[in-house]
Amino acid sequence: MIFDPEADWVLSADQAEGSVHDFQIYKDSVGSAVSPDVQAKTDSGYQGIASYHANSEVPYKKSKNRPLSKEEKAFNRRLSRERVWIEQVNRQIKIFKIMSERYRNRRKRHKLRMTLICAIRNYETHHNSS
Repeated sequence: MIFDPEADWVLSADQAEGSVHDFQIYKDSVGSAVSPDVQAKTDSGYQGIASYHANSEVPYKKSKNRPLSKEEKAFNRRLSRERVWIEQVNRQIKIFKIMSERYRNRRKRHKLRMTLICAIRNYETHHNSS
């Protein structure tokens, strides 16, 4: 999902069949086509995104042999504070149950319905704030 936090708009949502990881969907659909001016703030599942998009931020992961430094923990805290908006948008879309439960309708229409739900979310957010 591509989200603009300044405008509070869901710009795009992509999909894949079955259990495909978000980063694989990113590589297959958007990949390196995103402008280098756009800053991508991702979760830890997007390790390795720097080879596709140089202007990206991924939280540091600790390992068994290497704990995080204070600077890395502070960076992770700052990044999670900025990413909380997209998690709230995910929650708003999951209210419609299309992402949170098994989809049992025609697969051809899933993307259309997902786009409509994102449009409804955008409309409600901007209509209620005015």
